[in-house]
Amino acid sequence: MTEKEFNDCVNLYADNVYRFILKNLKHEEDARDVVQASFEKLWINREKVDNDRSKSYLFTVAYHQMIDLIRKNKRVKLEEDFSSSLQTTREPQSEIKKLLNEALYRLSETQRSLVLLKDYEGYSYDEIAEITSLSISQVKVYLHRARIQLKNYLVKPENVI
Repeated sequence: MTEKEFNDCVNLYADNVYRFILKNLKHEEDARDVVQASFEKLWINREKVDNDRSKSYLFTVAYHQMIDLIRKNKRVKLEEDFSSSLQTTREPQSEIKKLLNEALYRLSETQRSLVLLKDYEGYSYDEIAEITSLSISQVKVYLHRARIQLKNYLVKPENVI
């Protein structure tokens, strides 16, 4: 990968990687740190990474960086309530968006990541399996269960708009 290809990669994928990590972590600074570390790893390993596989490589590295951060925070027991202090947009969220975010955050970290990779980022099952180090059948099963949980939460009478 050349320097120009790396810069193109930053321009093309930085927002997507950031959005994916932010949706999972719900903390802007941590998401920026994970994205920065991911691009740093890409730069360090640019000789080994084929330009055609750079997007997949970035999401894989970012996913693993995010998991490491989550584990570290659990180990150290830093329990902060990010939900009250974090707003990803400056304008008020619609009721539907709030409801969808609530439903997403009720999922486990793995399930939420899979839903975001498949439905928000548009990855195939094969690509998701590679990114998350799960088998394709695990990806399908976890995704199916996550969607059932989302559906059950969203159709509750108190959540129907």
